[in-house]
Amino acid sequence: MEEAEVWSWCFPHLTSSCRRLQQPHSSTVLLYSLLAFISLLTVCLNLLVIVAISYFRQLQTPTNALLQSLALSELVVGLMVMPVEGVRHMEMCWVLGRLLCALTPYVSYCLLSASLGNMVLISIDRYLAICDPLLYSSKVSVSRVRVLICLCWACSLLYNGCILIGHLSRPDRYSTSHGECVVVISHAAGTVDLLISFVTPCTVMVILYMRVLAAAVSQARARHFRVTLNAQETGPRVKRSETKAARTLGIVIAVFLMCFCPYYYPAIAGQDTSTSLSYYALLSWIMLLNSCMNPLIYAMFYPWFRKAVRLIITLRIMQPHSKDANIL
Repeated sequence: MEEAEVWSWCFPHLTSSCRRLQQPHSSTVLLYSLLAFISLLTVCLNLLVIVAISYFRQLQTPTNALLQSLALSELVVGLMVMPVEGVRHMEMCWVLGRLLCALTPYVSYCLLSASLGNMVLISIDRYLAICDPLLYSSKVSVSRVRVLICLCWACSLLYNGCILIGHLSRPDRYSTSHGECVVVISHAAGTVDLLISFVTPCTVMVILYMRVLAAAVSQARARHFRVTLNAQETGPRVKRSETKAARTLGIVIAVFLMCFCPYYYPAIAGQDTSTSLSYYALLSWIMLLNSCMNPLIYAMFYPWFRKAVRLIITLRIMQPHSKDANIL
């Protein structure tokens, strides 16, 4: 016979407390260990990306500045969002208080919007580098890209403050018992959010990458049939490296979309988006795991990232003039 489920009160001293399912001790330890491992891995991998791009001069390019901003948002996901969401879903109770109940969803939504904004900027960066290299070399600089990154983060903070203004002012208005932290976004607001913060950015990314791939194929064919002197091949070789970078970032965006699309299922299905949905935990963790995947993609496709990680881990960055090491 199957064992009966054992429930207990989250806060036994309160009559309005919600209940939670008692899990076996071994399962609890395993799940918390897995959560700690995923969170730590996410933080460490993204920290390596940030340190590598910040430290080595060769890596301080406009494209890598965007990757650094993306890594920063994903590091915060691993440091703050993953542990909080893990505790929420395993304990089945909100034990972090009213203030964090208000701030945690806001931080999560801001990171989501900032990541999408960074992805759009990366797509524009690759599009200009491949399709209009003269404009890219003359107009795109690290300082200008950093200004755009700051604007992206500022817009994310402002936009999500408007979306969650009701929850920020009254984080307990949808809670039916003590120990709940329920965030509800109406279908109307969810639809607007879907269009503004997901459909539009994704459409822009897909269109730009289709044009980038078309340009890459055209350049590859031109190189195949072109017979020139070695000195004249310098330009196409540079373009070939740009094309390879564009393809790698295309993989990053494809994985990003696959992880984030399920999160918007409630809005697409005509439902209110609520943390109390039975399948919300699955949608949420599919999205969160993307933060751990991007550095793994860099490790697979970027030789400079692997080389930089080796120098960092072996502490060779402590040597004089290591900032000027040949990474590329």
